[in-house]
Amino acid sequence: MAYDRPASAVQVVPVASAAELERFIRVPMRLGAGDPNYIAPLLAERREALSAKGNPFFAHADVQFWLAVKDGRDVGRISAQIDHLNPQTREGYGNFGLIAAEDDAEVFAALFAAAEAWLRERGCRAALGPINLSTNEEVGLLVEGHDTPPMFMMGHDAPWTGSRIEGQGYAKARDLYAYACDVSHDLPPSILRRVRKAPPEGVVLRKLDMKRFGEEVRTLTEILNDAWSGNWGFTPTTEAETKQLANALKLVLDPDLTWFAEIDGEAAGFMVLLPNVNEAIADLRGRLAPFGWAKLLWRLKVRRVKTGRVPLMGVKRRFAGAHRGQLLPFQLIDAVVQEARRKGYQRYELSWVLEDNLPMRRICEAGGARIYKTYRLYEKALDDKGLA
Repeated sequence: MAYDRPASAVQVVPVASAAELERFIRVPMRLGAGDPNYIAPLLAERREALSAKGNPFFAHADVQFWLAVKDGRDVGRISAQIDHLNPQTREGYGNFGLIAAEDDAEVFAALFAAAEAWLRERGCRAALGPINLSTNEEVGLLVEGHDTPPMFMMGHDAPWTGSRIEGQGYAKARDLYAYACDVSHDLPPSILRRVRKAPPEGVVLRKLDMKRFGEEVRTLTEILNDAWSGNWGFTPTTEAETKQLANALKLVLDPDLTWFAEIDGEAAGFMVLLPNVNEAIADLRGRLAPFGWAKLLWRLKVRRVKTGRVPLMGVKRRFAGAHRGQLLPFQLIDAVVQEARRKGYQRYELSWVLEDNLPMRRICEAGGARIYKTYRLYEKALDDKGLA
């Protein structure tokens, strides 16, 4: 059924077919066509990420997409989802995400009316977002930093979107930061001296072993779920989700830029720096055919990109406060940055970092990193008991 606002020219249509999903994917591409900093995602990747067949997230979540149509044109889109692994779901929260629309209050009102009605029907007392689709995928709306293009797997939203969301009664829940880091910068001398000494007995740093790829993915999942378990809004990632992401990135994953730390033979921490695929696909307009794959591989493997992103980093909680574990984040950063420097990288991004994650922020800033983009999560009560 379509959700129509009374006396409105906007029709909001649930996505129910492959053709409608294709239209849904292309909405932000049209909106961003005039923005020199917008980079179209690969269409093939989006089709996989937004389908139950391609994304294991759908196995533990209820999801619905909508298109807003006005005067025969697709003018906006939104998703609503309930992740049954997210602890906030037990508190009555549902999520909205993938919001993109023309700068039209009527369109935003119609989209949020549909998403909120769907969440209420399923017992949600509050809405939080944008989350696209999981807290382990893309999180937050870009509110500062529109003057530079996004890194790989990061959002780049139209500048009017935040005020339009607020116009629907939403308020800030949390900000998340993206830090820009110069590869030429070393850690402070006082830290670097300790990092580059012989590691304490039992501490080993090593690169990703592609010959044991499946086992390495399981190890990363174990560390990630432990290290991030205390973070606000954290949702455990399933092994299927991590495996799917790792397989999708296998083509671009560089073992020299993926490091693990072990203590007494136990995996204790890791850091992953991904090449900024957006740098390589900026002119492909989302398409890989007929020569896009060749261009992409040549740019990544031969010409090589100059920028990268650290989307995943963590140290198991029981090691983080221990004597031998305190230096692990800096040891991992130093190892990865030295490799990145050797490969010709110039900059990398650390993201996302919660505004109140002070330990991680101190680690970023100790290396000379600076906040250059801010992403915002919004929330709204859907009934009198919401946000209590």
